[in-house]
Amino acid sequence: MTAAPRAPAAAPLGAELHDRLRDAAERLRAAGVATPRLDAELLLAHALQTRRERLPIDAARSLTAAEATAFAALIARRARREPVSHLLGRREFWSLDFAVGPAVLDPRPDSETLVETVLRRIVDRAAALSLLDLGTGSGCLILALLHELPNATGLGRDRSGDAVAVAAGNAAALGLAGRCRFEAGDWGDGLAGRFDIIVANPPYLTRREIDETAPEVKDFEPHLALDGGIDGLDAYRRLAPEIARLLGAEGFAAVEIGQGQGDVVRALFAAAGLEARDRAADLGGIERCLVFGHAAEAAKTGAGPQIAQQSGRVPI
Repeated sequence: MTAAPRAPAAAPLGAELHDRLRDAAERLRAAGVATPRLDAELLLAHALQTRRERLPIDAARSLTAAEATAFAALIARRARREPVSHLLGRREFWSLDFAVGPAVLDPRPDSETLVETVLRRIVDRAAALSLLDLGTGSGCLILALLHELPNATGLGRDRSGDAVAVAAGNAAALGLAGRCRFEAGDWGDGLAGRFDIIVANPPYLTRREIDETAPEVKDFEPHLALDGGIDGLDAYRRLAPEIARLLGAEGFAAVEIGQGQGDVVRALFAAAGLEARDRAADLGGIERCLVFGHAAEAAKTGAGPQIAQQSGRVPI
């Protein structure tokens, strides 16, 4: 039997790039960085104004003095545990590039669970739906959804004016500024009207958990987006009645939760008149997203032509 042909090996890096990456990775490893080689490659590519995948192609080149200085500065900052996303100024989420920085929480892959859950429940993605994102941060949730819903419009709110500016910039970069606006506001305070879909990824870490997180989180990400109070549930206590007031009669809300918070959050929302309709786990199998609707709608046979009543993915 003829053996299957082997895939061609990647071209080896030239001596200079190889040595610089080796030394940088060793420094990052000594600083406790979890992925030292990967981070060094990403930062070298950034210093060279190229992509990591092109490093073998550019293997024979030498760094200019400016590039060598830039790379050394990036490695020094990463050794102090500044997140790679802050050094690059961007983070991918839902296959879209988002500008990030100290003013906003880094978009996490776990949060894509919420986007998937919302899209799964929409019957007609061409419908003219209205979306509200409370605590929008970088705008990653609402902008990822609007990217998939061509006739939907949205409003993102955040207590941080700096976060609002980042989100608005991301909307413009993604060509979505015409369908989404952002404003500073404390959750739903002062907001009127009803929305078809409400999403929120509120702060849900306890203060003890923040103290125990990696330096990349506790030292560089905004505590406003992390701190859920003593028990991690302060934001849900505020959100439950606000969402009940702002959610359309046939709409639904999707909120991200921390590990082990599901039962308490369901009880808080039930007390505000919202019934749990769905839930979804992240890639690690942790319950990460809860979906709610008005309890009065539970007796109805359907939720209208645009939004599904039940997805059937994970029964409550």
